[in-house]
Amino acid sequence: MKLFSSVNDVTDIKQLVADALHLKQNPYAHKHLGENRTLGLMFLNPSLRTRLSTQKAAANLGMNVMVMNVDKEGWALEFNDNVIMNGTTVEHIREAAGVMGQYLDILGIRSFPGLKDRELDYSEEIFNKFVEFSKIPVVSLESATRHPLQSLADLVTIEELKTRPWPKVVLTWAPHVKALPQAVPNSFAEWMCKAEVDFVIAHPKGYELCEDFTKGATITHNQEEALTDADFIYVKNWSAYEPYGQVISGHDDWMLTNDKLTNTNDAKVMHCLPVRRNLELSAEVLDGPNSLVAHEAGNRVWAAQAVLKQMLEGLQ
Repeated sequence: MKLFSSVNDVTDIKQLVADALHLKQNPYAHKHLGENRTLGLMFLNPSLRTRLSTQKAAANLGMNVMVMNVDKEGWALEFNDNVIMNGTTVEHIREAAGVMGQYLDILGIRSFPGLKDRELDYSEEIFNKFVEFSKIPVVSLESATRHPLQSLADLVTIEELKTRPWPKVVLTWAPHVKALPQAVPNSFAEWMCKAEVDFVIAHPKGYELCEDFTKGATITHNQEEALTDADFIYVKNWSAYEPYGQVISGHDDWMLTNDKLTNTNDAKVMHCLPVRRNLELSAEVLDGPNSLVAHEAGNRVWAAQAVLKQMLEGLQ
């Protein structure tokens, strides 16, 4: 594997999930693969779970790890070509990524969308230029439109804890105080549509995701109907795809509570974190027996390690 940016880069999803669960039981079994190899984790945006889990995954594989908050610790980057750099940008992405490719064996990049220009965000310009100019294997630590390491960990969690062969998985929209990207729900939908699950997306009218990510899903505006007989409930806020980046007021009643779990199949509740308590998700659910948020976050290590293992095997 030379690129991990979406589920479409995975040739065998079942095997990747199995690898992650195997690594969870045998964290250091493949430590020789990363000996004398270096992973660079470059963040243009904040991170907690992605940074720590990927760094730990790399250490389990014997890799050296370099971490850099590019937006704070590096030169201001220019991403456009054919420009005269007489403004605030100091270094062009061509040179910056090219140099990273000289120092590293694998590069991880995290960047968020601006939520102002949909065409620009969905072109994945920033991520794709790091891929093009670094010329080494690249893993997405979240991009403008997807968060594949999170989604892989989510699928690992579902596979690990499911109680029936074809579980019902519901992605439900949640309230928030500001506009958030569509990356996590896009990515989760894309992975679930390729998994052996009965997948339903529930959201208020106006929060439809791009159809490129939801083909195969059942989509409804009735949250109660969606939650009926659910095995797993994935709670996440996102802003509108059209009009892009907008927030539609008046849907505070979409927050998940214990009462809403009554008609589920004792559903386990998931969230990518960070979560705003009693806004996105009630504290009674987060602190109760149905919450998987910590377990799910723990699986971020094994998801990242499974991906890095395949990349390292490609370098042998």
